[in-house]
Amino acid sequence: MRKGEVWWANLPAPIGRRPVVLLSRDVAYGVRNAVTVAEITSTIRNIPVEVPLGQADGLPKKCVVNLDTISTISKTRLSAFITTLDQDKITQINEAIKFALDLS
Repeated sequence: MRKGEVWWANLPAPIGRRPVVLLSRDVAYGVRNAVTVAEITSTIRNIPVEVPLGQADGLPKKCVVNLDTISTISKTRLSAFITTLDQDKITQINEAIKFALDLS
């Protein structure tokens, strides 16, 4: 596991199964039982906390990472690897996190 990977996750109700992108720093995956993730959704609102994804990124259809929905979950909730995002998308995600949390 590493930052920028996309996995299927079994999230608590009412959310259920959905793809998430891993946000934790790489060294955390080897020592922690929990990981920080952001949900991926097909609801696209074109707002600054969203990073667009699609087939070129290894996803089956147009969707977004929503950085307003950051959460920490047990690694046991991750069920299947989907893809790894490229560095450009990870940079966009980092910028969207800064916007979402009002960080300089």
